[in-house]
Formats: sequence, structure tokens, C-alpha cells
Amino acid sequence: MSTDTDLQQRAAPMTRKCKAERKGPEPDAKPSAPSPAEKAIKRFSYAREMLRPSTLAGNAIDQLKLSGDQTDAAALTLALREQTKLLSKENDLSRAEEMLICQAHTLDAMFFSMIGRAAKNIGQYLDATESYMRLALRAQSQCRATLETLALLKNPLNPTFIRQANVANGPQQVNNGTPGPATPARAQENENPQNKLLEQQHGEWLDAGTAGTASGADPAMATLGESDRTEVRRR
Repeated sequence: MSTDTDLQQRAAPMTRKCKAERKGPEPDAKPSAPSPAEKAIKRFSYAREMLRPSTLAGNAIDQLKLSGDQTDAAALTLALREQTKLLSKENDLSRAEEMLICQAHTLDAMFFSMIGRAAKNIGQYLDATESYMRLALRAQSQCRATLETLALLKNPLNPTFIRQANVANGPQQVNNGTPGPATPARAQENENPQNKLLEQQHGEWLDAGTAGTASGADPAMATLGESDRTEVRRR
């Protein structure tokens, strides 16, 4: 017959097991510090992430606080990467077109705002009027450039293959006619131009005959003899 002592000895292992299960697993050992190589890899990954255009743009937009505390730099970065993916993979330019037309309208509104401020100061403060007019014309110029960019985006120019580009600061003459014959040898470059006058055509000379002998048809024109010559007076 089992006594109370025997029952307590038998129940002791079960009691310890239940306490261990309620207590949970023993905590792991303290994690070791990362090695220098792991720290370098982590710094490089962080630097590469910070240099991405979407990350830089997200941080810059977040500093403007356009939406207050409704968003943060991380959410803006993810939204920018989504727009970049649409352009790079699907070639979707609708967002870029929307951006340009909105910027053009904003610049147009700035132009009329500066014009109105200049009109209010035109009779009293000429310096302020001139400053507002300069800002208005600058906004107009940027609006025109934005619309030109949008037009090129909608209707890109056809590629043009330029045969020859001639750039000179002063007067320049360019002959783009039919290409002439090949350049002759250097020995022919210094050809005497007088020889060309003796030729009627290539390989034919104007004087086709040989030199003739003197005839006695006109004796008055014969060569004088020694006795008929005048004496040369010597000084």
C-alpha cells in the first residue's frame, strides 16, 4: 500500500515538468557583436539606398511638408519608385505628360500674378515694377519651354542623318557637289600651267610639223658676209 511519501516522490517529476512548461523556454544567450566586415556591408547597403534617386527625391519632398504629417519619406520613396517602374518597364509617359501640363499652368498663373503686382506699383515704385516684370517674363519663358518639351514628348522628331556638319566662326565656303576625280600624284601637282597652252587636246600639240630649212627665195634677206659688216669701233 502506497504511503503519502511514495505519492509525493512519484508526483515530483510531473510537478517540475509543469512548472517548466509554464515558465517557458530559457532565454537564449546574448547575441554576439557584428564583425567589422558585416558592419562595412551594412554601411555600403545603407549608402547605396540613400543614393538612389527615388530616396533622395522622397526625402526632399518630405522636407517640404506639403501634406503635413499624413505621410513620411519612406512612403514617398515607394510611390516614386512605382512611377519610375511604370516608365522604365511599361514605357508609360502619361504621368510625365500630366506633370508637364500642370507645371505649364502653374507658370502661367505665376506670370499673370507678377503682371498684376507690377501694374499696382507702376505709378509709384519703378524698381518694384521692374522686378515684378522680370519675374513675369521669366515665368513666361519657362512656361514656353515646358510646353515645347511636352510637344516633343507627344510628337518626337524623326531621326536625321547629317552627311556633313560644317561649323565655323567666320565666313566659310563648302562645296558639296559631285565628287571630283582622285587626287593625282605629287609629281603632277606642280605641273607647269604654260604647257597646257601648247596643247589643243590631250596628247595633241598645236605645232604638228618639224622645223624647216632656210630657202634662197629672198637673197636680200640673206646673212651678211664679213666684208659687208660695219666695223666695230674700239674705244
